[in-house]
Amino acid sequence: MQRYAHNPILTRRQIPEIPPHLVDVTSVFNPGAAFFLGKYRLVLRVQNRGRETFFVTAESADGVNFTVAPRELRIEGLERVKETIYHAYDARLTVLDGVCYMMFAMDMDGGCRLGLARTADFVRFEFLGIVGDGDIRNGVLFPEKVGGKYLRLDRPNRQTHDGGPTSGSVIWLSESDNLLSWRPVKPVLEGRWHYWDELIGPGAPPVKTREGWLCVYHGVATHFAGVNIYQAGVFLLDLEEPSKVVARGRQNILEPRELYELAGQVPNVVFPSGMIVEQYDAAGFALPDSRVLVYYGAADTAVGLAITTVRELLADARA
Repeated sequence: MQRYAHNPILTRRQIPEIPPHLVDVTSVFNPGAAFFLGKYRLVLRVQNRGRETFFVTAESADGVNFTVAPRELRIEGLERVKETIYHAYDARLTVLDGVCYMMFAMDMDGGCRLGLARTADFVRFEFLGIVGDGDIRNGVLFPEKVGGKYLRLDRPNRQTHDGGPTSGSVIWLSESDNLLSWRPVKPVLEGRWHYWDELIGPGAPPVKTREGWLCVYHGVATHFAGVNIYQAGVFLLDLEEPSKVVARGRQNILEPRELYELAGQVPNVVFPSGMIVEQYDAAGFALPDSRVLVYYGAADTAVGLAITTVRELLADARA
């Protein structure tokens, strides 16, 4: 992947003041992304100086130059959750049957939970419910049913960083009949200890190609003294049996190198959370030469953009 020449594409300076919560914000990062209603759309994670987290939307005609909405994204119905939600963050966007679904993480007393919302106009977002049991994160919804089931990739949190939050080293496939009640199917991908992707989690939602479901993910190298390094990688799942890994890249495809990735709230982070493929064939498969825009959080402080093609990502998965 090639970084956009004028990265980062969004920083705290592009976030309008939205009283009372978002005034002189600290950071914007980990965007969900989708092409929806004729525009490139982002749901941004924005933090204020109290390290409180809010969602804000942005739109673009070209996928590069974004206008940030001057209002918080309010999820209608979220107030019905009885437990305290300390933070809602890290949206992943999937367009399914003409509706844009947003799966996101919620920090609660019992750990992290997955929430699901939907929108038909990118203005009104409706909360559908908590859709994950136990401590779980990084839920990404497939853009169509497979074998009559809704599918997602997710990552149970079963390990703890030294002095930090829980994380995980296994990506799972889960299925549902109604998008609300989910059951685990089987583990799909495990971290590779001693290498670049020891702890892992799904990145953007899978993309349908003729060769399989194309997936980006994040990997964390934890074996360096005093620092974790977040990087991006790619793997490919079987079209008919998405629990089967067809290919997995040996090396990362994006790692922290630029100053805005190396320095910030959390140093040494590229975190791929949104991916837009621009061209599909009549049957709904991504075209090999289509441009791919990968949006990522940089050092938990800004938003970066990396540009590639479907063909290049498929080659990286098999390398």
